[in-house]
Amino acid sequence: MSPEAAIAAFLNAVRSHPRFIVTSHARPDGDACGSALGLAELLEQLGARTDIIFADPVPAVYRSLPGAERIRIADSVAEIVPDAAVPAILLECDGIARTGLKGLEGRILLNIDHHASGQHFGDLNWIDEDACACAAMVYQIARAAKAEITATMATCLYAGILSDTGSFTYPTTTAETFAMARDLALCGANPGAIARDIYLSKPVSRMRVLAASLGNLQCDGPVAWSWITHDEMEKAGGTAEDCEGIVNYLIGIVGIESAVFLREVPSANQFRLSIRSKGRVDVARVAEAFGGGGHRSASGCTLDGPLNTALERILPQLRNGLD
Repeated sequence: MSPEAAIAAFLNAVRSHPRFIVTSHARPDGDACGSALGLAELLEQLGARTDIIFADPVPAVYRSLPGAERIRIADSVAEIVPDAAVPAILLECDGIARTGLKGLEGRILLNIDHHASGQHFGDLNWIDEDACACAAMVYQIARAAKAEITATMATCLYAGILSDTGSFTYPTTTAETFAMARDLALCGANPGAIARDIYLSKPVSRMRVLAASLGNLQCDGPVAWSWITHDEMEKAGGTAEDCEGIVNYLIGIVGIESAVFLREVPSANQFRLSIRSKGRVDVARVAEAFGGGGHRSASGCTLDGPLNTALERILPQLRNGLD
């Protein structure tokens, strides 16, 4: 389905229902938050009542986004919207399970995703792996609907694009990306203020977690890896949120082509992996082999522990990808 056809089908679905649930993946990032908030405002302009429901809280660096306080946290969408006839729009998820929410089963599902690992699980599916962010796809919908991109919507969509392009450094960043960013700035997004809130407002715990993680840094040829254990996390006074972006320090090393950061989840004897590449390694395929997914240059998955076992599974895959 072409983007034009997908957008037309999406707008037709919106006009056919008076209320929607909007959600995204568990442990939301900037694109999850920004695209959900921007889409909710768009839906309301189009006359639909909207409930934004996440399984996990909004990270601190995104709580300054306009409307962030309206994102409700629940175990099941039925806690907030018990009517099973209300459709749900899932942003950048490869299935219902990715949301971490119960109560989505049996509802009409609209699936909007930009990951290479995207799946056609919805009643309506628009997957565009060339899109730089889900926020960019929401922007396209807004423009096609001739909706007003307000300053608040622009701020949320800009934040989603900024964060999911790695500050305009990932391969999906194109001239079109900058054209969207320019238009959003003209609509009222303040690039300097948004960047300051996201990148220059970190708690000291994040710096301590970063220090501990970089203390574990290992490099072998073109592959770099690091990790943080639960004990190290507790000593630093950090949380899972404080680990966001650490892998980017590893892939930023000269000569490194692929990198992985592992965070211990002690309650499950597992490690959550963030994987990056400079382009030679398709880390989406690597992650998919372990039940995860993402983009060619940025993806993630979960592996069983202990640490040495997880490393023995992931590192050969990163090396083989360079052959």
